[in-house]
Amino acid sequence: MTQPQQRRRFLQHTAGTAAAVGLLAGLPKALAQAPEATGRAMGQLSMAEMSRRLAARSLSSSQLVEEALAAIQDPGGEGARTFIQVHAASARSAAARLDAERKSGRESASPISGIPISLKDLFDEAGVTTLGGSKVLVGQPPAQRDAIVVERLRRAGAIVIGRTNTVEFAYTGLGINPNYGTPKNVFDRATGRIPGGSTSGGAISVTDGMAAGAIGTDTGGSLRIPAALNGLVGFKPTQRRIPLDGVMPLSTSFDSAGPMAWTVEDCALLDAVLAGELPRAPKVLALRGLRFAVPKTFFQDDLSPPVSAAFAAALSKLSAAGASVTELPMTEFAKAPTINPRGMITASEAFAWHREFIKTGAARYDPRVLARIKTGETITAPDYLQLQALRRQFIRSINAAAAGYDAMLMPTTPDIAPPIAEVIKDDETYYRINGRMLRNPSVVNLFDGCALSVPCHEAGTAPVGLMVAGIGNTDHRLLAVGAAVEAVVTPRRGINS
Repeated sequence: MTQPQQRRRFLQHTAGTAAAVGLLAGLPKALAQAPEATGRAMGQLSMAEMSRRLAARSLSSSQLVEEALAAIQDPGGEGARTFIQVHAASARSAAARLDAERKSGRESASPISGIPISLKDLFDEAGVTTLGGSKVLVGQPPAQRDAIVVERLRRAGAIVIGRTNTVEFAYTGLGINPNYGTPKNVFDRATGRIPGGSTSGGAISVTDGMAAGAIGTDTGGSLRIPAALNGLVGFKPTQRRIPLDGVMPLSTSFDSAGPMAWTVEDCALLDAVLAGELPRAPKVLALRGLRFAVPKTFFQDDLSPPVSAAFAAALSKLSAAGASVTELPMTEFAKAPTINPRGMITASEAFAWHREFIKTGAARYDPRVLARIKTGETITAPDYLQLQALRRQFIRSINAAAAGYDAMLMPTTPDIAPPIAEVIKDDETYYRINGRMLRNPSVVNLFDGCALSVPCHEAGTAPVGLMVAGIGNTDHRLLAVGAAVEAVVTPRRGINS
């Protein structure tokens, strides 16, 4: 069996559906079965379990790095389309140093110390030119220093294995990149489905065992969309929690940086490092008694049958486990399309950053990305300011509507991942599917909230994400709630056989 086939089987195989909230503590134990059978850790263990094994010295950072590099270099895999740059030498050096420190009895800097992490090609690293998945910036000077979040990752002991592919300048939710290739979705590789974007390479780096976790950005769903389409957990934090110094911007109003991994616990560990907090697993909550609002307005419109069925099944499982799941009109969400119509806020802010590059290098842009950026050229200052005022009102209305609930639940995307060939066949199809992929997750960016996407499909079927969303600055509570939800709705990963 080839490595890609093994990854697919691994994602699809199940040991049963979680039936109790207490499974969160047992989930890493289930994930830990695989290495005894296959001798592999990457792609088969959660980061939390890796951390425990590294501390016990039954696993080494060098082993993790070599497994990650082997997966990246596999000629039958997706590594060449997933990574724009691989830091093999520095990763090996860091792993050897951390292994020696661990052997000497030195305490690890954090739970993620010694674990390979991928970095989206939007984050500055000293001495490296940040390209943003584009050819436009080739030849530009390298960054003088690491982005703040990269500094924090390194201080925590994370090993940056390389820089992952992204939609050019992070400006669609599909994952298509004509410059460096499009990595294929982990599901149905024979067909070749979109990975979702814009953090496309980040998702595939995790599903294929090239990294244990991925750091990306989310302006309208760019972490949650690829997580949903590939059976991963993606977390979009409240924007102001994570500093964006040294991160290539798309939209300063909506950009946020966050993690993608196999579990909510892993995302919580990474999120804490990014936010400069003490890394810790989310508090384990009892699901019984938690109150969930399920907006009927907007988010459930025109769902594809697989998404509709998975979403309904997830709600039923949560209700059966004792949660209060209430469908509500929440008509406030009907105003969402008027807050950022045709992406006007996003486009105006993107155009301001790209204006000079477009003057001299428009021909080097992906034409579909360039067309979206150039829509910002005609937006007037009064229009922009009026939309920002409408957004502030929208945030207040959603905060009020969500009061009294632990989280809101909605499908992350209305569709499963379509074939790449279908998406790129013409511009009309490309933009239509892109709009559908961005539709639901982008609303969370509009009301400046935080949200998780957790897998909720039946094992062996196309991945579907359940979005667990909260208002701004409820990140810690949301992660705890998301962990309880995950334990009930997410298919368990079993032995890769």
